[in-house]
Amino acid sequence: MYRIISGKWKAKKIAAPRNFDVRPTTDFAKEALFSILENTYDMQSVSVLDLFAGIGSITLEFASRGCQDITSVEMNPKHTAFINATAAELDMALQVNVQRGDVFDWLKKFRNKKSFEIVFSDAPFEMEEKKYQEIISLVLKNKYLKENGVLVVEHQSRMKFDHPNLVDTRKYGNVSFSFFKPNKEEVTEIQNQE
Repeated sequence: MYRIISGKWKAKKIAAPRNFDVRPTTDFAKEALFSILENTYDMQSVSVLDLFAGIGSITLEFASRGCQDITSVEMNPKHTAFINATAAELDMALQVNVQRGDVFDWLKKFRNKKSFEIVFSDAPFEMEEKKYQEIISLVLKNKYLKENGVLVVEHQSRMKFDHPNLVDTRKYGNVSFSFFKPNKEEVTEIQNQE
């Protein structure tokens, strides 16, 4: 069970079936994260990529706050069906595009197709650090971030990233969010091509 914190569906409780093995971001951490993002971005005009979307806690939070362009990638078919059904029930179906697939394969397959202001990754906490590094690398090297974009990686607080694009890490108990800026040289390349 999780709660939408703000926006059109503020305080709406979303209950997932009991057999779902999920770990939605805590309300406390989610509230802090969105406070940071809303200070930088206008939620109604950003595009968002939600990786390891689970049962849609982050996806539906963005949708509730008016975001019109959310792509959610999740491998578990029960979870994707749940996100689709919940989005439809809350009149968010046009805002949310759920893609079923392995995040790593998806990132390799759709590289250079679309860029986003916000890419959020909430990989399984037990995933090893080199796989986290692979996610960061796939997002940054394949133009998934717009020039003003940010990659937010949710991870266990005991994990620390050492990366040239790391801008900030915020800790909320055993959950931390690390913020990465886009690669600069690729942005220059894009501008030169236009």
